[in-house]
Amino acid sequence: MKSSVILACVGLVCLSLSACSGGSPAQAKETKPEIVNAVPVEVARAARSEIAASYNGTATLIADHEAQVAAKTSGVLVKLFVEEGQSVKAGQVLAQLEQDTARAKLAQADAQMRKANASFNYSEKAIQKQLIPQRDYDQTKFDMQNLRAAYEEARLNLQFTTIVAPVDGVIAERSVKLGNLIQTNQNLFRIVGMDPLQAVLNVPERQLGILKAGQPVTLEADALPGQKFTGNILRIAPVVDSNSGTFRVTCEFRDHSGTLKPGMFGRIGIVYDQRADALTVPRSALVEEDGETAVFVVDKATDKPVDDKKDGAKKDEPKKEAKVADANKGDAKPAAPGLVAHRRLVKVGYADGDKIEIRSGIDAGTQVITVGRNAVRDGTAVQVLNADKDKQVAQKSVEEKKG
Repeated sequence: MKSSVILACVGLVCLSLSACSGGSPAQAKETKPEIVNAVPVEVARAARSEIAASYNGTATLIADHEAQVAAKTSGVLVKLFVEEGQSVKAGQVLAQLEQDTARAKLAQADAQMRKANASFNYSEKAIQKQLIPQRDYDQTKFDMQNLRAAYEEARLNLQFTTIVAPVDGVIAERSVKLGNLIQTNQNLFRIVGMDPLQAVLNVPERQLGILKAGQPVTLEADALPGQKFTGNILRIAPVVDSNSGTFRVTCEFRDHSGTLKPGMFGRIGIVYDQRADALTVPRSALVEEDGETAVFVVDKATDKPVDDKKDGAKKDEPKKEAKVADANKGDAKPAAPGLVAHRRLVKVGYADGDKIEIRSGIDAGTQVITVGRNAVRDGTAVQVLNADKDKQVAQKSVEEKKG
């Protein structure tokens, strides 16, 4: 009886072991493949190209010269010869005040001056013959000089009734109308010089030894998209503002077409060095972490030995194909085999627009991740989405160098 019970228990144990180790072939096949979720990324190749070092800033254009035309005498405005927006030259007549009063005062001053001159001439002859005392001679002399000055003032007042432009430029503002009674020192016009124009930059003091007078500059005005204007550094302030830590750099632009206007806001670039054969990558490839600058490069994955004890696999078993989830269909499809991201520390140099110079850390032709770099870490499996486009760009670059 006991023997029968023991045999039955042994049979049950054997059946259990067989069920645990045998299983169906379909089930065993489903548990073998390893699913790897590759991160989709876009890449660009590090390439050699020309790069320029520059300082960029913003400033408002101002006129090199500007003048407020004020009346130097009083009178009624009877004629206007210019309007706003009209270009004028220095000495050009802008307006005319009535002249009758000024002419009458000039005639009066002229008559008084002639009378004083006659008295002085008589006194001069009389003093030589000692017919009059020295005191009377001095009095006629001073009267003559005083009336001559009054005549000169009346002549100038008549001349001031004609308003002329003191500088070249454009009439930016007209402040009076015909028939207005103009008072002395009243503003009549504002003239603004249009060529050249200037822009003043407040540059950090670390650039003091780099920027020099005469260096070329470029200007892009917000009001004129797509247009670039060239100029140069006119002068550099010899002192640094202790409050802001900046110094003034005055740039000059000559635009004979009159496209640029005073008051326009512009973006100014000053190129102070160039390198013809620098290794560059897109700015979007850089990763700033913990005070270090790095890029993620795409490499082929290295084959790792299989641990029989850990994985229960055979040494001669073929490697399993990695798969990536398809977001549209919800299933998995084969990814580009053996691509992983590796973090590389780099030393950067000049920055020019979207390009960054790489001084060390990677070589020319290295693929760096530009899109998706925040989703990867060192050793992350990746799938390159723009592989074909990257090959075409690389092939075109090679052909251009050969040509």
